[in-house]
Amino acid sequence: MEQNEFEILVRQIRPQVLHEAIRYTKNSADAEDIAQDVMLKLWCLRDKLSEYRSVEALAVVMAKHLSLNRLRSAFRMVSEEEGEEPSDSVTPEELFVDKEEDEQVKKLIATLPGIQQATLRMKHVDGMEIAEIALVIGCTENAVRANLSRARKKIMSYFIK
Repeated sequence: MEQNEFEILVRQIRPQVLHEAIRYTKNSADAEDIAQDVMLKLWCLRDKLSEYRSVEALAVVMAKHLSLNRLRSAFRMVSEEEGEEPSDSVTPEELFVDKEEDEQVKKLIATLPGIQQATLRMKHVDGMEIAEIALVIGCTENAVRANLSRARKKIMSYFIK
């Protein structure tokens, strides 16, 4: 991809990237930094961008992940400054049960058909919105909702038995 093509692409997708970053950080200065980081990463990937179905979706997902990383690091810094210690209120038994339940749910998700598996992970693990998932997968929002519903029903049926 040539520089002028990239500049045109950036002008088109930067507002959405900035919107996504503001949505998570609630800070326009941080959002600007994140948008700049995304554009830099896209520039580094410019020769491979044609391999992606939607560069816009890629950029939005990158912005989301960079925003979450920034929030996590800020939280860690605040926790370290305050000298917080890990909470002892959770017993080892509860941790073990939670870990087992998480593993069981992951195994159940792995048994789902590919599209249901992907939509469920994007929605509940990655925290993506239905519109974002539809954009990434390349289908309608109603199809995403239907796949999510089917996947949830299958997972719930294992717990109800």
